[in-house]
Amino acid sequence: MISTATKTLQANNKMIYVALLSTLTFFLFLDYIPGLEAWSAWVTPPVALFLGLIFALTCGQAHPKFNKKISKYLLQYSVVGLGFGMNLQASLASGKEGMEFTVISVIGTLVIGWFIGRKLFKIDRNTAYLISSGTAICGGSAIAAVGPVLKAKDSEMSVALGTIFILNAIALFIFPAIGHALNMDQQQFGTWAAIAIHDTSSVVGAGAAYGEEALRVATTIKLTRALWIIPLAIATSFILKSKGQKISIPWFIFFFVLAMIVNTYVLNLSETGALIGAGINSIARKALTITLFFIGASLSRDVLKAVGIKPLVQGILLWVVISVSTLAYIYWS
Repeated sequence: MISTATKTLQANNKMIYVALLSTLTFFLFLDYIPGLEAWSAWVTPPVALFLGLIFALTCGQAHPKFNKKISKYLLQYSVVGLGFGMNLQASLASGKEGMEFTVISVIGTLVIGWFIGRKLFKIDRNTAYLISSGTAICGGSAIAAVGPVLKAKDSEMSVALGTIFILNAIALFIFPAIGHALNMDQQQFGTWAAIAIHDTSSVVGAGAAYGEEALRVATTIKLTRALWIIPLAIATSFILKSKGQKISIPWFIFFFVLAMIVNTYVLNLSETGALIGAGINSIARKALTITLFFIGASLSRDVLKAVGIKPLVQGILLWVVISVSTLAYIYWS
C-alpha cells in the first residue's frame, strides 16, 4: 500500500505541475492583451521545455498518461495550425534545396546507425534499428511507427525513445546557439535543423527561436522528411521479415499541407482571411510552446536509467555524423 507521506508528496507534485502549466499558459496569452504583450516574451519554447524537464527530474512524472497523450495530439494540431501562417509556393521554394540531401541523409543515417549499433557496440537488433530510424526521419514518430513492424518489446521501445528524447531536449537548446555562432542565415539554419534534429517538436521549436524564415524552411523540410515513415515501415516489414503489421501513417502532415493550400489560395485573398490565418498561426505557436512543456515533463529518472550507455553513445555518434555532414553540405553546396 502507498503510505500517507507518499500520497502527500504525489499530491504536492501534481499541484506544482498544475501551477507551472497554468503560469506558462497565463503569461503566454497575455500577448493578446494590449499593453501586456511584453510580459509573455519570456515564455519561449526552450524555457517551456526546460521547466518541464526540471519538474520531471526533481518531482517525477505527475501525470504520465496525460502528458503522453496531450503532447502527441497537441503537437499535431500545432503543426497543422502553423500551416495557416505559410504560403505554399514560398515554403516549397524555401525547402526545395534541402529535399535532395534529405533522400541521401535518410538512407545514409540508417546504414551508419546500423553499423554503429550492431557492429561497434553489439546492441540488440531492434534497439539499434529503432534509434537509427528515429535519427534518420522524425524521432519518436518513426520509432512508434516502426516498432510494431519489428515486433519490438516495450523495453526496446523505451530505450530508443529515451535516447532520442534526451538528444532532442539538448538540440533545442544548443542548435540556435551554434547557428548564431556560425552566422548561419535563416535558410541554412532551417535546413540544418530539419535534417539534424530528431523530433518535429524540437525542429519547430528551434526554427521558431531562430526566426520566421528558419521556421518555415525547417517545418517544410521536416514534414517532407517525415513522409519517409511510410516507405521505411514497408521496407522494414520485408527486410526484417515482419509482415502483416499495421503501419502508422502520420496523417497530420497532409492536413498541414492542406492548411498551407487554404491559407495561400483562400485566406490570403482578403484582409479578413489573412487575419484569420494569422490568428490560427499565432495560437498554434503558443500551443507548441505548451507542448514542449508536456514533452519535457515526460522525461524521468527511470527513463535515463533505462537508456544505458551503449544506446546513448550510438545515438550521440549518429547525431554528430548527421549534424556535421549536414553542415558540410550546407556550406559547400
